[in-house]
Amino acid sequence: MATSDPVYLRVVADIRRQIVDGSLPPGAPIPSRAQLTRKYGVGETAARHALRVLAAEGLIVGRVGSGHYVRAQPVLLPLHRWRPQDHHSPFGADIAQSQGGRATYDRRAEHAEATPEIAQRLRLDGSAPVTRTHYVFRGDGRPVQLVTSYEPAEFGEPSGEENPRGLVARLSALGVKVTEIVEQVYTRVPQPDESDVLALPAGVHVLHVERTHWAGDRPVETSDIVIPGDRFRLVYSHSLQP
Repeated sequence: MATSDPVYLRVVADIRRQIVDGSLPPGAPIPSRAQLTRKYGVGETAARHALRVLAAEGLIVGRVGSGHYVRAQPVLLPLHRWRPQDHHSPFGADIAQSQGGRATYDRRAEHAEATPEIAQRLRLDGSAPVTRTHYVFRGDGRPVQLVTSYEPAEFGEPSGEENPRGLVARLSALGVKVTEIVEQVYTRVPQPDESDVLALPAGVHVLHVERTHWAGDRPVETSDIVIPGDRFRLVYSHSLQP
């Protein structure tokens, strides 16, 4: 965070250290701005910036009329990425396994034109027609994943089925055999609408999984999968054949 008073970084570093090493446990109060100015010998502006940075990092939370407190760090649940390929819901089995509850989802499919990025990922001409499908996955009613999937329009009209067949089975019925699934994972700052739907606390990043299904050397589907970074850790299992 840009500021003309860089001494705030000293305050941030010291409080961060205390939170990480447990000197300030979850729920512990953070000194007020006035207390920070006296303790660290900094100005009001530096103290205010320090609290903002710590909140943005997800280390502390503010309570109206009460001050700031150390935020409890959640236990990350394992989210297993590989699952039976004939499961009708793209990630339902994973969510149910990780949360121990019932997985549900909302789905909306529509016609669209491929953006330059999606056209590149699917090896299509610019603005080629695609079927775009949005999912909101829930575990026991709580949104836990957002998915936007893109397929070349030639694979059919957007389906209104409540429980559509899985992608691999559906493409196989069209004579297209999926031979490989590639996932690239990175972290990023969530978009405002993603934060709203997933109810993300301030400072929490998301895991972004860019997944592509391949049929030989042709990409036949690509998805952007958004997962709360404060709730899950991704687990990949690779079986080695003798």
